[in-house]
Amino acid sequence: MFKVVFCSGLLLTLIIFAFKFHFVSRLFIGIFLIINFIALCLHRTMVRLLARYVRKKGINYRNLLIVGTGQRAINLVKKVEKNSHWGLRIEGLIDKDPSLIGKEISGIKVIGTLENIAQNLKERVIDEVIFSVPRKWLDEIEEAIHVCEEIGVTVRLATDFYPFIGKIDFEELDGIPLLNLSTTPQKTDLLFIKRLLDILISLIALFLLSPILLATAIVIRIDSSGPILFKQKRVGLNGRTFTFYKFRSMVKDAEQIRSRFEHLNEMSGPIFKIREDPRLTKIGKFIRKFSIDELTQLFNVLKGDMSLVGIRPPIPEEVEKYEGWQRRRLSMKPGITCIWQVSGRNKVDFEQWMKMDLNYIDNWSLKLDFKLLFKTIPAILFTKGAM
Repeated sequence: MFKVVFCSGLLLTLIIFAFKFHFVSRLFIGIFLIINFIALCLHRTMVRLLARYVRKKGINYRNLLIVGTGQRAINLVKKVEKNSHWGLRIEGLIDKDPSLIGKEISGIKVIGTLENIAQNLKERVIDEVIFSVPRKWLDEIEEAIHVCEEIGVTVRLATDFYPFIGKIDFEELDGIPLLNLSTTPQKTDLLFIKRLLDILISLIALFLLSPILLATAIVIRIDSSGPILFKQKRVGLNGRTFTFYKFRSMVKDAEQIRSRFEHLNEMSGPIFKIREDPRLTKIGKFIRKFSIDELTQLFNVLKGDMSLVGIRPPIPEEVEKYEGWQRRRLSMKPGITCIWQVSGRNKVDFEQWMKMDLNYIDNWSLKLDFKLLFKTIPAILFTKGAM
C-alpha cells in the first residue's frame, strides 16, 4: 500500500510540475496522499474481514480436489484446513492406487484414481485441482492434467519436488514456461531504486569529500614513493572481474613481498590480514584506521562495478579457495560496506563472515541497506575491528 501511494504521489507531483499547476499546494498533495493511504488500508482491511465473516457462514468457498496422498499432499491438506479464511474447501483426494478409494487420509476421503478423475470432475462441483505428487508421478499425471484443462477446471501443480533454498517464481520466454529458482533478490523495481540511490549518494559524497580526497592524495605522494591509488583485480557479481580502487596505504611493492609475511596472517580461511602489517606506510596506518583509503571506491560505485552496500569484493585467489556454498556470496553486487563491516570486521572469523554475507543476500531490502549505511558511520569513527 505504501509503495502504491508513494509511486502515485510521485507521478502526481511530476504532472503538477510539468503542467505548472501552481494552484495545487504541497500541503494539499501531502494531505491527499495520507488520506489515500489510510483509505486504501481501511478498504483492504474491510474486504478481508468481510471475506472471513462470510466464509465462516459457509459462503464464498472454492472447492479443491487434491491429487496425491503422500506427505506433500498431507501437508497441503493441513495448511488448507488450518487457514479456513483462505476460502478453500477440500472435496476429496485422488490417488493412482484403486485400493485406497474410500479410505480417509488426514481426515479427507480418497474418492478416485487418476484414470477416473474426469468422472469425479463431472459429478462434483470442483473449482481447482491441485497436483501434489512425488517426482516419480510426473509422467503419469500428464493425461490427468489434460483432462482437467479440457473440462475447464483450474490446475495447480505443487513444485516442492526438491528442497530448494531459493525463492520460486514463474515467467514465460517466448511461449516457453520457465520455473525460476533464485537465491538473490528479483524485485527489479527495488534494485533499480538501489542503483539510482548508489549514483545519487556517490555523487554527493564525492563532492562533499573532495577536499579530504585531495588532501589524502597529496599526503600519500609526500609520504612515500609510488602511485597514489592502489589498483587491484577484484571479483564482483557472479564472478565478473573489475579494477578496484583504493588509496595506497602500503609500500609500492606490497603485493610482491606479501609471501614474506604469510605466517603473520590473523584471519582464518583464504583471507590475508595482519593487524600491525609491516608493509603499511606512516600515513597508511592513519587512513586505514579511519577507512579513508576506501573512499575512492565511490568511483567503483559510479561505474556500476560496486554498490554502496553489498558484500566486500574478494580477490580472484580467494575465490578459487571458496567452498561451493561460499561462492553464493558472489550472486549479488559487492559493496563498500556490509554486515561484516559494521559487526567488528576483522574480529569476525572467515566462516562467520561468509554466513553474514549470505544472510544479507537472503534478507535484502532497501531498509536493510539504509540501516547498514547508518551503522557504518560510527563503525568508522570508532574504528571498530579495523586493521
